[in-house]
Amino acid sequence: MEKIASFEVDHLRLKPGVYVSRKDKYGETTLTTFDLRFKEPNKEPVMDQPALHTIEHLCATYLRSNSEWTKKTVYFGPMGCRTGFYVILEGDYISEDILSLLVDMFEWVENFQGSIPGASPEECGNWQEQNLNMAKWEVRKYAALLRNPKKGNLYYPNNNV
Repeated sequence: MEKIASFEVDHLRLKPGVYVSRKDKYGETTLTTFDLRFKEPNKEPVMDQPALHTIEHLCATYLRSNSEWTKKTVYFGPMGCRTGFYVILEGDYISEDILSLLVDMFEWVENFQGSIPGASPEECGNWQEQNLNMAKWEVRKYAALLRNPKKGNLYYPNNNV
């Protein structure tokens, strides 16, 4: 079996940032998958599951409600390793193309108040596992990095994509 693209990334050298994970073509359509790496793999503690779940609910809601990005958003969800998220967007993008979108989205999460969208038994299979305060803490830290990115936070260390 071939290794999947995300296993080709040297996680020992990977820092928090936003990276193009892969680009897939479907006819004339390009889908760009971004690795939103919140944590330094194998060095920092992973994200708390309830915070991760809350970020997923809020960011998916934001993207699907954003007039510019709603039709371009294919997916937003957590990595199994709990060090970040994947977002898949229709279009051929580089990391810099979505920095302002991500900063706006995470500022929206930081300022969010009220009931978490989709957090009811009818809408979610694990609706009670949410932590808005920890979600805000995680996105605040990550958004600060995105406001002042360095090249090492925008391109994989082994530049395989």
